[in-house]
Amino acid sequence: MRLSLALLLLLAGAPLAAQEASAYVPLSWWGTPFIEHLIARGRLADPTPLTRPFRATDLLRTLDAVDSTVVTSGEWTVVRQMRGDLRRTQRGPSARLDVHAGVAASSHARRDPLRAAGPGHATFSGGAALTLYFGPVVFASHPYFDTRLKYDPDWYGKKDRIVAGKFGEAYISAQFTYADLFFGSLDRNWGPSAVQGLLLSDSPYGPDHFALSLGTTGVKLEGIAFQMNDLPDSTGAAAHRYMVQHRLWIRPPGRWTLAVWDGSVLSGVGRQIEPWYLNFGIGYVAQVNTGTNVNSFLGFDAQRQGKVTLFVQGMLDDIQIDKKTAHDLKPPSYGLTVGAQGSVPHTAAAWTLFYTRVTNLTYRNEDNTQTPIYFGLGTGRNFSDYDQTTLKLSLMPSSGVLLQPEITFLRQGEGDLHLPHPPESAFPSTPTFLAGIVQRTLRLAASGHAAHGRWELSADGGVHLISNAGHVTGASNTRWVGTIQLTWRTKKEGRIP
Repeated sequence: MRLSLALLLLLAGAPLAAQEASAYVPLSWWGTPFIEHLIARGRLADPTPLTRPFRATDLLRTLDAVDSTVVTSGEWTVVRQMRGDLRRTQRGPSARLDVHAGVAASSHARRDPLRAAGPGHATFSGGAALTLYFGPVVFASHPYFDTRLKYDPDWYGKKDRIVAGKFGEAYISAQFTYADLFFGSLDRNWGPSAVQGLLLSDSPYGPDHFALSLGTTGVKLEGIAFQMNDLPDSTGAAAHRYMVQHRLWIRPPGRWTLAVWDGSVLSGVGRQIEPWYLNFGIGYVAQVNTGTNVNSFLGFDAQRQGKVTLFVQGMLDDIQIDKKTAHDLKPPSYGLTVGAQGSVPHTAAAWTLFYTRVTNLTYRNEDNTQTPIYFGLGTGRNFSDYDQTTLKLSLMPSSGVLLQPEITFLRQGEGDLHLPHPPESAFPSTPTFLAGIVQRTLRLAASGHAAHGRWELSADGGVHLISNAGHVTGASNTRWVGTIQLTWRTKKEGRIP
């Protein structure tokens, strides 16, 4: 990874065909729910389908193209507000400082309300994001604190302090006409924006990674590599672990966007990333040809833009074609999502409907250190052995106010990507999908976002009707889940002398 950083710094100063660098718009940005609503309504062109986050210049370009005559007055107001927030007022070497502070109250501590866990508390947060622009290079650093973290069962950092903190984003990116080199931490999602990616999403808390993108606005080769936390192997020794992903992203003229990708999880005592996995090849082929051991994944994403936008994603973890040996009886491991979204006819609302499934042994491996888990959280999905059907609506009843009612039905088996892989002798009795007693959750909820000036109010609340609660036959539970947060923010820009 030190070599990658040195290469990034070297290329940052190289006399290549350069462009003015753009910062990335974090997934947690206040305008993100409004952007996704406008995209679902067909009022805003998606600048980078199957890829999040946006770069600020790409998003601003599409916002500038919004026709004020085809959006409501409330949507037009928030479009202008987002333009003002994203647009740079300084050129050349310059700096931007974004300061924010907030208070919140929640019934739970985990970020995912569907699988709410952790005690409810009143919390407070704050931070400052510094962005520096130097021609084709942009630097960002966003330290912040949030007292919620110490109650979150998924947070791996210090919890014995009054205030827990982390970096939301921290990176350096060198951007040229046909290349983008990146090193640092930034939440990403590969796949349809309505769901988490199957192998790369914002599920883990910001792993530092090296990323490279080569290509045009129509065809790109992309790669990501990062080191995961060590885990003990079967002898108790600490095994080093790494994740490498490659993707070919294609957006031909017309309505389609396609992506095919592969991923590899490497592990071993004293192991380093072999160069053939960093190369733009397929990890499985490199594994077969070199005789080294990895957990390989293959996947695809596709989206067709239209009045009704269709999207699909799939991932193959393991499937046995032959049925000759005991190992061939291993249940297939895969993930799949199909969905659609569009505008509700004769209204200013949008809808999104999707079904997603992840089978029992997906993400697990015979070598238990080769799971795509970063400090306890899956790099794509954090749960396996489940399926979920979700219908969401979104509408803006007034200026700067977005409402999103939701109905979700979740079935969760007793399989778990955090469990050890079953032995070969257990393959015949291991279910492919929905193992054991299946817990069922019906979620009836709504979320809201209101933005006015420097203030943002967000809320999410609903009821979970749970049957076979805790995977106990006949047990039922009705749970009320809710969160509300008020945030103040401001920004300052200036030139760097």
